Amino acid sequence: MDDGGHMHGMDGMSMAPKSSSNGTMMMGHKMHMTFFWGKDALILFDGWPGGKTGMYVLALILVFFMSVLIELLSRTRFIKPGSNPVAVGLVQTLLHALRIGLAYLVMLALMSFNGGVFLVAVLGHALGFFVSTSAFKKPHHDDPYDLPPLSC
Repeated sequence: MDDGGHMHGMDGMSMAPKSSSNGTMMMGHKMHMTFFWGKDALILFDGWPGGKTGMYVLALILVFFMSVLIELLSRTRFIKPGSNPVAVGLVQTLLHALRIGLAYLVMLALMSFNGGVFLVAVLGHALGFFVSTSAFKKPHHDDPYDLPPLSC
């Protein structure tokens, strides 16, 4: 039976995506297509942080620390010269997978278009860069990185 393209469950509730005047609603959740400010965002998981201030702050802290860790993984030396080449390859592969996985999670969080998430991601990358390349560390003259830095 043709019902105009709407799928109905057994209880008669429509399962079709809802749309607003600008077409930015999906299954009852507002999908922002421009930057906005506020705690009413969906960050990484459905229903999280759920408009709760404490959970929003936790989400911002998580994005911040993931951004810091990405920079530290990109610019820190973990492998000693003269190590077993097979072990070096495995460690570099694990570090690369961790770094890329974190980078994708930060990117997905940024796709919430929340201004706070954007700011903490940039600040996290800046702090991670500062800590990993500042005067706190001794410079390496031969090969300063285990992994090449991410390029844009």
